[in-house]
Amino acid sequence: MSAPAPGSPRRPGPRRDRHGRGVRGPLAWPAVPAMATRREQFDELVLDSASRLEARLGPRYQDVQFAVEDVPPTDPAPWERDGAPLGRVFPAQGRRAARVVVYRRPVESRAQDQRELALIVQDVVVEQVAALFGMAPGDLDPRYGDDSD
Repeated sequence: MSAPAPGSPRRPGPRRDRHGRGVRGPLAWPAVPAMATRREQFDELVLDSASRLEARLGPRYQDVQFAVEDVPPTDPAPWERDGAPLGRVFPAQGRRAARVVVYRRPVESRAQDQRELALIVQDVVVEQVAALFGMAPGDLDPRYGDDSD
């Protein structure tokens, strides 16, 4: 299709309205959960799990950072030879804050549905934070390992 000649009238409005029914709209509006990607939904699960622990740990919990990575690095720690880790904790060093990392793909591969995914994410976050502070996971969160959540 050639460009219109200079000075010729251009059709107003959108270019694709083939049958006079108006322009296509978005498939889902921004407020609809379908607009959130699986990665964004997983990030929200991790942040929700982390915020549940905040009240129990108080001010020492403020310096802990949470991150989500797709897969663990290819160089596993010696104690991680049995399979892919679901998460890792990196203690604070110097000015670097303590960090809890949850690995999205290994966690998602173990869940059958969204409810089970939320439970696994909660358990992984509790386990990693408990390891960071030298606590038992059950002492940190009484619902740890409970499937009735």
